[in-house]
Amino acid sequence: MTIELRKIAILPIRFYQRFISPLFPPSCRFVPTCSAYAAEAVLRHGIIKGGFLALRRILRCNPLCAGGYDPVPESRHQDAKRVRSC
Repeated sequence: MTIELRKIAILPIRFYQRFISPLFPPSCRFVPTCSAYAAEAVLRHGIIKGGFLALRRILRCNPLCAGGYDPVPESRHQDAKRVRSC
């Protein structure tokens, strides 16, 4: 999937970050925030896998989870690049 389609897919997330999120106090238990994680996951992994990662993260963002630093996992393509460049 092209990067342009991924950027279009994250427009609702950007809208949320800019207009809706500021209306509420910060409540995300993770760094980066769930919306930033979702945008990065879609850009890095595509709409389907990135959306799945984002949904899984949002479901974990609750009072029963400690939270903390939880970055988006690197894609296999990025891992392969790293291995080949060594």
